[in-house]
Amino acid sequence: MKIDVSDLPHVIASLNGLSVILLGFGYAFIRQGQWQRHRACMVGALCVSAVFLLVYLYYKANSGFAKFGGTGWIRPVYFSILIAHIIGAIVIVPLVPITVFHALRKTFDKHRRIARWTWPLWMYVGISGVTVYTMAVHLFPYHG
Repeated sequence: MKIDVSDLPHVIASLNGLSVILLGFGYAFIRQGQWQRHRACMVGALCVSAVFLLVYLYYKANSGFAKFGGTGWIRPVYFSILIAHIIGAIVIVPLVPITVFHALRKTFDKHRRIARWTWPLWMYVGISGVTVYTMAVHLFPYHG
């Protein structure tokens, strides 16, 4: 089975969605004191996000940017979500490795302190990524 570049937005959104699910379970597990399950979910989210980033970069290098077909009031809504998503994605890139670094070093006080910022931003980026995909690809596609 060969995957075409035009199929990659679906793969990217699926990876984003899976990372959100893993992040949600990881948060629930740590709140319950189940640190081994928390760690497994967070490592899973990290791996899924790394694959996402590779696929996303490949897609962007081979396709350019998608066009949004919505008009009227939905257009500024879409671009507001998109801009916040892009800013969040830029900010999250250094936060995730720093958070993971403190977990690996077992400096859990520092890990918790930064994770309080990293986790909600990572969740936002994942959810807003799926939202942008759904709006641009399924709800308001561009029909050149």
